[in-house]
Amino acid sequence: MVDTSYRPALARFTVDDDGAVTVDWIVLTASIVLLGVGASFYVTSTVPKVADSIVTFMDDHEIRDEE
Repeated sequence: MVDTSYRPALARFTVDDDGAVTVDWIVLTASIVLLGVGASFYVTSTVPKVADSIVTFMDDHEIRDEE
């Protein structure tokens, strides 16, 4: 008869740490990617506003030609 008890398998699973470094690497890489995506969304939403304010500032000022 086959032992269908889950306790030995559960005990081995809780002690075994194979693959822990891989999981850490994946979590760290995913967090860095998410930070990059968040930063890119912030930049792409902010750049047009800054560009508009620069255009407004430059339109309000006149450059004199001194000879």
